[in-house]
Amino acid sequence: MFAEMSFALGALLIVIAFFAGIGCTTLGPGGIFTTLALYTLTAVPSSTVAGTAHFTFIGVGLLGSLSYLQSGELRIKGNARIAVVLSLSSIVGALAGAAVNTYVSRELFGLLLGGFAAGTGLLIIYRERSERLPQFDVDYTSVRGTAFVSFIGLVLGCLSGLLGVGGPVIAVPILIVLGIPMLSALAVAQVQSIFIATFATAGYAINGAVSIPLALLVGIPQLVGAFLGWRIAHYVDPDRLKVALGVTMIAVGPYLAFQ
Repeated sequence: MFAEMSFALGALLIVIAFFAGIGCTTLGPGGIFTTLALYTLTAVPSSTVAGTAHFTFIGVGLLGSLSYLQSGELRIKGNARIAVVLSLSSIVGALAGAAVNTYVSRELFGLLLGGFAAGTGLLIIYRERSERLPQFDVDYTSVRGTAFVSFIGLVLGCLSGLLGVGGPVIAVPILIVLGIPMLSALAVAQVQSIFIATFATAGYAINGAVSIPLALLVGIPQLVGAFLGWRIAHYVDPDRLKVALGVTMIAVGPYLAFQ
């Protein structure tokens, strides 16, 4: 399939992956567009779409984590603890999601991915209004807080492993709604994405559902975009971009579900 890909299609995938990378480290929900592009523009099975996308998210997570460590967000008290708990609990979920994906047809995968895209878009828009809404008051250093974060990580890992989307796609909106600052949420989600992507990729690789050539095609521009996105997150107010991203994801949801 990769050898038969046209130049125009390859170029389009590169451009989409570049902007998806920007979204990963600027807003959180960005990697989903890499998954969407692979699903809608190629004829590979849904399991290969998810496995290949996750393989590219490993690099983005590593780069994003190192970037936010350098800028100080991961050194803020409590953020490292949240990142570790969220990441470890995501492992089981990611493996379970990847295992279930092998039994999901391409049609059902489209329905699930479309619904997830639309739901995430709604969550992003809700996040934009969250400053005017009551915030959750959770002590993340307590036993109860740790258990709560562990549950969130388990659910996020399962969804990410099943649908082939990076952890930040939904982790960032949820962390923001829970009262964690934007940059801290982005930093924590980058760490979590390493764990989710690595174990999900392993699950897909066992079944031969990872395309290395396709991963390199979209993974390299995605990394470039991720580095740029980290820079943007520190210098640009992303409020309008977040709303636009949310609206876009809501709009593409029905298309993915019923194409």
